[in-house]
Amino acid sequence: MTKRINIVLPMETITLLDRIAPKGNRSRLISEAVLHYAESKARTHLAARLKAGALANAKRDLEIAREWFPLDEETWQRTTRRRKSTR
Repeated sequence: MTKRINIVLPMETITLLDRIAPKGNRSRLISEAVLHYAESKARTHLAARLKAGALANAKRDLEIAREWFPLDEETWQRTTRRRKSTR
């Protein structure tokens, strides 16, 4: 479904539009551009939220890593010794 709308654009934008889109394809180009812009903004917003979450939880995550490191190291050492002894 489509709907006709009226928009106002700066002259330099219309000049660019005239160069890159034939008169019959303007609606498709504008639609693709708006969708691309919205997806790009959504990705940027998501990345910013992920970064903020990581920074907010960094101290907690570091503490968890410190707590589990000895167990992880012990498991790694056992696994490494087993591999060496089976060769």
